[in-house]
Amino acid sequence: MASSPHQHISPEAVETVAGLTAGLASTIIVHPLDIIKTRMQLDTSAHPLRNSTQSVLRDILQNEGPTRIAALYRGLTPNLLGNSLGWALYFLWYKQGQDLVRYTRGYSLDQQLTSIDYIAASAGAGGLSALLTNPIWVIKTRMISTSSAIEGAYPSMISGMTSIWRTEGFRGFFHGLLPALFGVSHGALYFFAYENIKVWQRARNGEQKLSNTDTIIASALSKVFAGTTTYPTQVIRSRLQRYDPGVKVISKGPGIVALTRDLWRNEGILGFYKGLGPNLARVVPSTCVTFLVYENTKWMLPRLLNESRAELKSTL
Repeated sequence: MASSPHQHISPEAVETVAGLTAGLASTIIVHPLDIIKTRMQLDTSAHPLRNSTQSVLRDILQNEGPTRIAALYRGLTPNLLGNSLGWALYFLWYKQGQDLVRYTRGYSLDQQLTSIDYIAASAGAGGLSALLTNPIWVIKTRMISTSSAIEGAYPSMISGMTSIWRTEGFRGFFHGLLPALFGVSHGALYFFAYENIKVWQRARNGEQKLSNTDTIIASALSKVFAGTTTYPTQVIRSRLQRYDPGVKVISKGPGIVALTRDLWRNEGILGFYKGLGPNLARVVPSTCVTFLVYENTKWMLPRLLNESRAELKSTL
């Protein structure tokens, strides 16, 4: 009997490798926009246009880092680790979440999941991923929000971990976890839109394998929808994770309720959307790259491994 191309590698391994590869590729491409977005989120002035994308970028290029490239890629290590690990875990648990939904609800293997099913699988995967990667995001936020030239700024990810453990203890690694868990709704909304757009595209095209153009359209539309809807949770999380290198004694900052109230009172509704422009400019192409790499890796990996085994057997 002929062997299936998926016989020698588990679906979970395919999802994990595809997610890991996708996270690495997308993070490297758009990291500078992540720095700009975070700097704008942490701006507490009542004038959201004062720190525009152009002014933040100009300040980074003129005043930070030993070189412009170093300035634009400060904090890349935790960003790479967080995104690659986060995507790998997310896709792994998202696939397992769908399998669990199928088993729990008694679906057949070829039965289409409902929108609620996709939301449940995505929310579960997102919650677990957010919990495990939150320490990495705390360090990343603190590194990309401060110039390496400032005294007390973290020079590396390891030094950041050491400093947090020494000055804030275990709890210091989980600043901003609650809004990050609220932000899980972002992934749920994204996959709700993404999976439904893919179903519509397959029905329109009459093909199971979508083209790269279809993947780009589905991922871009889904990201704009989910990113705009849930963006305020990112602003709140960044402010909870902020770090002032000049402060020698770390004191407990305001809680979520107080921070949200002050943000609304002092900066208005626009304060919750600071950095949205560079964020969409960052996450939309990033997501398109992520899902292009993910979908193509997921499709190609079992076939490449199967071909390699077939060639090996033919030489024996």
